[in-house]
Amino acid sequence: MAIRVLNATSMARDLGRWRTDAEDASGRKRKSRPTYRALADGIRLLIHDGRIPLGVGLPSERDLSSALDLSRTTITSSYAVLREEGYLISKQGARSTVALPDMAKPNGLLVQSRSTGPVIDMSHAAMAAPTDAMLHAYNSALQALPAYLSNHGMEPIGLSVLRESIARRFVERGLPTTPDQIMVTSGAQQAVRLLLGTLTSPGDRVLIDHPTYPNALEAIRRVGARPVPVPIRPEGEPWDLDGIRSAARQTASKVAYMIPDFHNPTGRCLPADGRAELAKIARDTSMTLIVDETMVDLWLDAPPPPPVASFGRVSGTDVVTIGSASKSYWGGLRIGWIRANPSLISRLAGSRAAHDLGTSVMDQLAAGFLLQDADAILDTRRDQLRERRSVLESALAEHLPDWTYRRSTGGMSLWLQIPTPVSSALAATAPTFGAVLAAGPRFGVEGAFERFLRLPYTREPAEITAAVVATASAYAALAPSADDREPALVF
Repeated sequence: MAIRVLNATSMARDLGRWRTDAEDASGRKRKSRPTYRALADGIRLLIHDGRIPLGVGLPSERDLSSALDLSRTTITSSYAVLREEGYLISKQGARSTVALPDMAKPNGLLVQSRSTGPVIDMSHAAMAAPTDAMLHAYNSALQALPAYLSNHGMEPIGLSVLRESIARRFVERGLPTTPDQIMVTSGAQQAVRLLLGTLTSPGDRVLIDHPTYPNALEAIRRVGARPVPVPIRPEGEPWDLDGIRSAARQTASKVAYMIPDFHNPTGRCLPADGRAELAKIARDTSMTLIVDETMVDLWLDAPPPPPVASFGRVSGTDVVTIGSASKSYWGGLRIGWIRANPSLISRLAGSRAAHDLGTSVMDQLAAGFLLQDADAILDTRRDQLRERRSVLESALAEHLPDWTYRRSTGGMSLWLQIPTPVSSALAATAPTFGAVLAAGPRFGVEGAFERFLRLPYTREPAEITAAVVATASAYAALAPSADDREPALVF
C-alpha cells in the first residue's frame, strides 16, 4: 500500500518564516546556523505541533527544493538530520516516513501532590443542565407520553414529531430539509458509529481534520477503518483545503469526518467559501463528507455560515450532517440526529438493529419541547460561555502567561500551546494538584500534540480559576528550564 505524501507547497506555507529566530534541537538560541539545520528545526516543530502527521512521507527533495527555492543538497542534509534525530524512519526500497523519537514521547512522570481541595474535572467540554428548562421539558414530555403507550415504542428512525422539529431547525438555517431526511439517534456518538459502519469497510481510509474529536477517532478504529489526518493550522485559515483535496485523491478515501462549526478542540469556524470548496472536494473525489455540527448552536462572537450541506448536491448524497442536543442542552440528554438522503436513512435504519431498537421515547419528547424554546435557552447558554471564556483567559494570563492560543469564536474550549512537549505527563500529574485534564494526544493520531492541551470553559467561574491554578502548579513541577523549551514557529 502506497503511503501518503505531503504536498510540498502546503508544507512550505506551514513552515512560515522558518529561518527567523529559530533554535536548534535542544531549544537553545543559535546566532548563526546552517540553512539545512534551520529547515530541519522548522520541520521538527511542525511534527510536534501535529501539522505534519506521523506516518506520512515528506515531499521529495526535488519538490521541496523547488517550493522553498533551495538546493537539493540543503534538503538532503535537512532530511538526514531528521533521520539522525529519529523524526524520519527509513526502510530499504521505501519512502521515509515521519515519526516521533523515543525522547519526544511522554515519560509518565508523577510528582508529589500539593492539592488539599477538590479535584476539578476539566477533561469534559460540557455544561451542567439548564435546570428549569430541563425540568419543564421532561414534565411536558411526561404529560405527552400517554399518546405513545398504545404501541411498542420502538422507532428506528425516531418519533415523527421530533424529526419534524429537527428538520424545521435546518430550514431556519437556510437548508431545505424534510422529516424523511432525519434519523434520531441515541446521541451523536451513535450517529458516527452508524454512519461509519454503513459507509466504510475494514481497511478503508477516513479523512479527518487534525486534531479532532477523540471519540470519533475511536469510532473510526472500532470499525477497522484508518484515519487520514489533515492538519488544522494554528494561524490564518485553519483548514488546508488543498491538503484535503490532495489527501482524498492520494488515499482514495471514501469518507471524511470534519467539524467545521466551532471545531473541537480548536474552536475555529470554516467560512462560507471554505464550505463551498469542501463540498466541491467531496463531489470531485466521490467522497461522502460527514459534517459534525454538535457545536453549531454555541457561537459566541458571530453565527456560523450556512450549513456545509447547503453547498452540496440537491440529492444530499455527498454531505451527511450530524447534530446533537447534548452540547447545546445537557450531556445526559442522549439525543442526536443524522440528516442524509432518505435512501441512506433507510440503510441506517436497517443496520441499527445491531446497536439498539430506537431512542428513548421520553428523551425524544423532552428534546422536542426543548427545541420549541431553543432560542431563549441558547441565548442564556451563550452568555454563560462568553463570561466563562473571559474567566479562563484572565486566569491563563495571570498564571500561565507563556501559554499561547487563538481565541475560540464558539464552542466550549481553548486549544492551548504549551512551551514544552509535556502534555501527557502534565495530564498524569495534574490530578495530584487538583485538576483532571485532557492531554493533547487524545485529539490526534500516533502521539501528536504533546505541545497542546484542551481546557474547557464550561465549569463555574471559580472552578475554572482554581483549575488553572492547579494546572500551573503541575506544569511548574514538570517544566524544564527555559533553555530546554521548544520554540514556537514565527508566522
